[in-house]
Amino acid sequence: MKTKLLTLGALTIFAVTVSAQETKPTLKQEVKKDAKAVGTSVKQGAEWTGETIKKGAKATEKGIKKGAKWTEKTAKKGGKAVKEGYEDTKDYVRKETK
Repeated sequence: MKTKLLTLGALTIFAVTVSAQETKPTLKQEVKKDAKAVGTSVKQGAEWTGETIKKGAKATEKGIKKGAKWTEKTAKKGGKAVKEGYEDTKDYVRKETK
């Protein structure tokens, strides 16, 4: 009886020790984990790229509008300057040819 009890106790201790040890993940589990991490990173990268493209497009649109307004103002100022220069030259020529 004593031997059976000792054997049973030894087996119980052995079973508890074996089950308490950490199991190392298999190669397949590691690959799945890595693939999931890569997939998540790619998804986040794609979302970031999409947001950045939208921001860039809005900035470009604003820049084009501002550039068009500036060009219009500058063209008007240039037109007025040319007109004034023409009038001044015309007056000068009249005075010199009299």
